[in-house]
Amino acid sequence: MTTEPTPSHVPVFLERCCALLAPALERPNAVVVDATLGLGGHSEALLQRFPLVRLVGIDRDESALALSAQRLAPFASRTVLVHAVYDELPDVLEAAGLPRVDGILFDLGVSSMQLDQPQRGFAYSYDAPLDMRMDRSTGLTAADVLNTYAAGELARILRLYGEEKFASKIASAIVRERAREPFDTSARLVNLVRDSIPAPARRTGGNPAKRTFQALRIEVNAELDVLERALPAALDALNVGGRVVVLSYQSLEDRITKHAITARTVSDVPVDLPFVPAGHEPEFRLLTRGSELASEREIDTNPRAASVRLRAAERMREAA
Repeated sequence: MTTEPTPSHVPVFLERCCALLAPALERPNAVVVDATLGLGGHSEALLQRFPLVRLVGIDRDESALALSAQRLAPFASRTVLVHAVYDELPDVLEAAGLPRVDGILFDLGVSSMQLDQPQRGFAYSYDAPLDMRMDRSTGLTAADVLNTYAAGELARILRLYGEEKFASKIASAIVRERAREPFDTSARLVNLVRDSIPAPARRTGGNPAKRTFQALRIEVNAELDVLERALPAALDALNVGGRVVVLSYQSLEDRITKHAITARTVSDVPVDLPFVPAGHEPEFRLLTRGSELASEREIDTNPRAASVRLRAAERMREAA
């Protein structure tokens, strides 16, 4: 059952995102893309603050699209909402007749709505079906992964995507237990992970199942592969003077973001050349020093902001 957006769904880094995108969105005929629309909180603020801007909202979650459409109904004449994965950005823009845009926002990871709906299986605090698909119309579920992947592949996923030190032990336990009975709900997995991790390691870092659930979610939704394709496409889609803002919530996302952006902020001339010839200046400039963290005040208001890392860049010239 769908529910209305509630005040508890507070957009992360809202003021900072609006401020970073403002110089690009104050231009005539500006277009902004919210590549991870979610409940539409960031989009609503952008449409309110920039009364002439047009918005393209993308989300793979049909429930999120339905809820954000309600929220953004007062701005319907300036919005286009699309059911797609954000690495499909070039196709979305082509279909909308938009060769270039002026701002792009990525708010990565799982949304508050997805965590708050037990039946989605994202949260380890509920006993729920092991689904974890952001788009429930397609693809493998987390249960499919647990019940079919070989032990070595499970361990690889847990180690790479969850940064789990005890990946091999957990993977072996999953294979052993699924032979007795396939996995279908989250509580059994949570208990298995807890029992697989030594007691001293369980005393710190919160729920020991957190890393396993993160790894499964990333695998089910191919999140890192999608991000690696999406960021270069997003940078290519920006007008000169256009800006991109990325909110990451774990180190793997932030690492991909950092590499994609910084690769476009360096010149292609030899480092020992005394000057940079015209046309060889960097395509982009960084708008943040490293990654920005949320303030204690924002974290108090919105605990989801505790793990956020913000990076932003501006396009300075066309590609050579």
